[in-house]
Amino acid sequence: MTHPIEDLTPREIVAELDKYIIGQKEAKRAVAVALRNRFRRQALPAELAEEIIPKNILMIGPTGVGKTEIARRIAQLAKAPFVKVEATKFTEVGYVGRDVDSIVRDLVNVSLRLVEAEKRAEVEAPARKRAIERLTEMLVDPYRSRSSENHPVQRAMEGFGVESAEPETDTEAWARRYKRVREQVEAGDRDEEFVDVEVEDQTSPFFQVFSPQGMEEMGIDFPIGGPPGMRNKTTRRVTIAEAKEILTGEEADKLIDNASVRSEAVDRAEQTGIVFIDELDKIAGREGGSGPDVSREGVQRDLLPLIEGSTVVTRHGPVNTDHVLFIGAGAFHVSKPSDLIPELQGRLPIRVELEPLVEGDLRRILSEPKNALTKQYKNLLSAESVQLEFTEDAIEEIARMAHGVNQRAENIGARRLHTVMEKLLEDVLFDAPDNLESKELSVDGEYVRTRLSELVKDEDMTKYIL
Repeated sequence: MTHPIEDLTPREIVAELDKYIIGQKEAKRAVAVALRNRFRRQALPAELAEEIIPKNILMIGPTGVGKTEIARRIAQLAKAPFVKVEATKFTEVGYVGRDVDSIVRDLVNVSLRLVEAEKRAEVEAPARKRAIERLTEMLVDPYRSRSSENHPVQRAMEGFGVESAEPETDTEAWARRYKRVREQVEAGDRDEEFVDVEVEDQTSPFFQVFSPQGMEEMGIDFPIGGPPGMRNKTTRRVTIAEAKEILTGEEADKLIDNASVRSEAVDRAEQTGIVFIDELDKIAGREGGSGPDVSREGVQRDLLPLIEGSTVVTRHGPVNTDHVLFIGAGAFHVSKPSDLIPELQGRLPIRVELEPLVEGDLRRILSEPKNALTKQYKNLLSAESVQLEFTEDAIEEIARMAHGVNQRAENIGARRLHTVMEKLLEDVLFDAPDNLESKELSVDGEYVRTRLSELVKDEDMTKYIL
């Protein structure tokens, strides 16, 4: 089976990551090579490909320097199922909390949504065509589309432009009317009219499951929409524009083979899945105490089979983790990578250390990436017809203040920019809908200093606000 991994060289992958993430070249190179190796592996004969396992990565660096963002962007590039989990949420088997197998179940669910979205896109054109045909029949002659003579659809059509409320006996006249109405529906000329459509009730029956793992572990696998015989249909009055979308979705479901979707989702998760385990340093260290930390080494031992390669039973079928790429991450301020159990260290052979962000990095983060904060605030305020601009000295001043707070308080990296920017533009964001005097605002260095300098100097306030 062919997997949708982008045919990009490691250099091109790094260039794509550079559009969103500033610095951290070593980490970018490591994940770029890991992604390219997946492409290389697919080009090999099956018996050779089976023997090649991914080289898992351990990212070491303080919070807010881009560890999670690198993993997330690489998954988007590869169009691969991606799950981010925090190691602290899991406990050793026998303790209250999530078990590590739920990581794989979450990964398969993400994979299923990806495959479903792709399959729906493939059948969208024929599904929309069939939906328009159904809608046209309902509008032209409710008797032809419904068996009941006094169906709600028939009543709803009265006064909404239906040419005939009686069964049409003249086939040619019916065909001419059908063609005219179909053209109107397809062109959107009647989108504002209302129609009653039957839709499946999305509310599922309630089950009380007395199990920490819930329904997953019970092996119950209901089709989409609920078990047969328990799906309720309800009539909704919607606009024709909405009816097109509802009926297109129903027709798309009919055209998609759920069995093949699930099979492909499992295969995609196994062959291209990426699991990002954050806060790995919080479960490092050997047991020697009591309380909530008592199962830390136990969590490591539970994670080990997943990373080594094991089979986890999910409601979509068994999933083998031999070729799932695991990326571990942690600040490792207190503990060290060597505090992890030796077996787990051996399964994370590639170590990359991410550098703390300096003032120059923060300045670039504010303006260079595609999703830069300054661009985000410009777009947000443009919805209120406010034209917001940042001068170069304003960006330098914001970066300087954010870096200064990071140095004096807890260093949270680029996340400090979010708190500083929100405080800087607090009044503008509040007053923009109605009380802002000018719809054009230029933020310069003086504006930044006026708004933030006193607050940044106040150490006590900084701890709570910034």
